[in-house]
Amino acid sequence: MTEIAQKDRLEKLEKLRAEGPPPFPSRGVLATPTAELVEKGGTAEAPGPLIGETVTVAGRMRDLRDFGKLIFTWLNDKSGRIQVGLQKNRLAEWWPKRKLFDSGDLVAFTGELGHTQKGELTIWATEVTMQAKALAPPPEKWHGLADVEQRYRRRYVDLWASEGVREVFEARSKTLSLTRRFFEERGFLEVETPTLHPIAGGATARPFVTHHNALDSDLYLRIAPELYLKRLIVGGLERVFEISRNFRNEGLSTRHNPEFTMLELYQAQADYTHMMEHTEELVQHLATELHGTTEVEFRGERYDLRAPFQRKTYAELFREHNGCEIEDEAAVRARATELKISSEVQELGYWRLAGEVFEATVEEHLTGPVFVTDYPLPICPLAKESPENPGYAERFELFLAGMELANAFTELNDPADQMARFEEQVASKDPETPGEVDVDYVQALEYGMPPTGGLGIGIDRLVMILTNQDSIRDVLLFPTLRQKPAE
Repeated sequence: MTEIAQKDRLEKLEKLRAEGPPPFPSRGVLATPTAELVEKGGTAEAPGPLIGETVTVAGRMRDLRDFGKLIFTWLNDKSGRIQVGLQKNRLAEWWPKRKLFDSGDLVAFTGELGHTQKGELTIWATEVTMQAKALAPPPEKWHGLADVEQRYRRRYVDLWASEGVREVFEARSKTLSLTRRFFEERGFLEVETPTLHPIAGGATARPFVTHHNALDSDLYLRIAPELYLKRLIVGGLERVFEISRNFRNEGLSTRHNPEFTMLELYQAQADYTHMMEHTEELVQHLATELHGTTEVEFRGERYDLRAPFQRKTYAELFREHNGCEIEDEAAVRARATELKISSEVQELGYWRLAGEVFEATVEEHLTGPVFVTDYPLPICPLAKESPENPGYAERFELFLAGMELANAFTELNDPADQMARFEEQVASKDPETPGEVDVDYVQALEYGMPPTGGLGIGIDRLVMILTNQDSIRDVLLFPTLRQKPAE
């Protein structure tokens, strides 16, 4: 059926090329958003100020209903939709060519705004202009793109054919704007740091590797902007943030995409408690601005994002869900065996293993919003040790619905300590750690970095929660997908 429909459209295209109107004109029109017409059109009983006025709209034509000498259609644009009436007596010149126009075509209509006998707001067209002939037929009007993978692969159709999709991405855009304004009003400066890094650092993850021909050297797509942003703190900028695209050569899931968006910020004279305040205030602010309330629904559950959030330590959560102390190596190793954690992971070191046990047993229960605080120091190579709790770092992660949303430290600013931890990382067997020490970053610390708090928030996951989307792919316009085999 699709091939037949497309062949029919191709035949219509040739007729338009031969007889007009042009199927792909060079000039557009000055159109009024349909939402404005709906707002100012009023009702049949109480007509608005634009009733009787000549207006022009442009967008995608959907759902043609032919009644002989009268055709009704919907015109959809970015702001909404409006009904258009096409009458033979108003469109005598265009009428013989009406069969060359199809649902899905991009069309401009000019005409008088009024109402039908049933009271439906309608533009009674006196002029019809093709904007672009659609050669592929649209999906069925009631179902949109029903196949989930096709939705991701053909987002350019999904945005106008599937209900609610465009609103998700409008909310994402608003989230980014609100986030920028939130931190700018608090004295933070937005900056840009390199995407190509000479050393893969700033987080524990496998990088994407590329090669620079002129320099004849390998470079890495950034895992995180952290080390460059902290160089700026050394430089005296004191409060900086970046909303960056980061890249991690890891698996795909409902919460992981190899390319993702992260907010990172650093503040001099601050620590991880200040980062908690920024985090809960931002999340509360975003929910309120987007929904008018701090309550949101996500995956069938209701969550209240009103500050302050709950706080629990890493060690107490480990004990609660595993029945042993995290420092009890024998018990933790026995638990790892019980959980069938792979021998390869068990060889990477005790604290990495304990982290795997934590992820397997605790994180899914963190409905939240809850700050998990005071992580074991050995798994926090960039964080300061807690003066009150030796062996643990001043670090937190924010969880909601079992999903990590944010990660923050009181930043390590002792260059000797930082060098030792980098060297320990490089010497480990973990394939996700950097392959060399970032000596330049340590040299930056030697010039002195003040006490500093740092924070990273996963924008994609945050938008998932704010828009009630089950998968990260639903909040990425073009998510990473497996390549389709050649047909």
